Amino acid sequence: MLGSIFPSTLEELGYLLLQLPISVLALSIHEYSHGLMAKYCGDDTADNLGRLTLNPLKHLDLIGTLCMVICGFGWAKPVPINSRNFRNPRKGMALTALAGPASNFCLSLLFALILAVTLAFGVHFGVSEETSGYDVYDVFIRFLCMGIQINIYFAIFNLIPVPPFDGSRIFFIFLPTKWYFGIMKYERFIMIGVLLLLWSGLLTTPIGQLTNLIYNGIIKLVTILPIY
Repeated sequence: MLGSIFPSTLEELGYLLLQLPISVLALSIHEYSHGLMAKYCGDDTADNLGRLTLNPLKHLDLIGTLCMVICGFGWAKPVPINSRNFRNPRKGMALTALAGPASNFCLSLLFALILAVTLAFGVHFGVSEETSGYDVYDVFIRFLCMGIQINIYFAIFNLIPVPPFDGSRIFFIFLPTKWYFGIMKYERFIMIGVLLLLWSGLLTTPIGQLTNLIYNGIIKLVTILPIY
């Protein structure tokens, strides 16, 4: 099911072409979810600046998107948030931060549901990877599997509990205010350190392993759903 579906000389190009729209969708929904939760918590900043939208052109950073596709990690334009507008600033920041990764986990489950329906369709009509003449079906299966995996990876990546990642806003709600803002002062330096760890593979390896663990669990769940 998950074997190569592209000729060897075009496999890498095909992978990138499938990955690009998934990455764009993941980044856009991630940022939109931040803005939507911020508005729910009392901050209309993103809405007032036209960032409360699913239009990817409003969210994407060119370099960040290219890094996401080529290097496996990237970023979008952060949704503007003014924590002073929150009814409860620290709680509002934590919920707003959590909304991004949560949206990617939900999106991965949506891809999984579509995969289950697609596989059921294939079983019903006798379509499989071994059946000649169904290249579009095979590509679509790969697209859905990548949609699951990329969104899981993106969610886990953003849950890293150090600034400027979403995980820091969630984790630091449990810290004293003085400690929280003390750590935030070093956000730029911490980010440089994280990027170095990513480039070295010391951070991408455990994130990738956890992603694969969750991904394999979802794929097993898809195969046992009573949809066939």
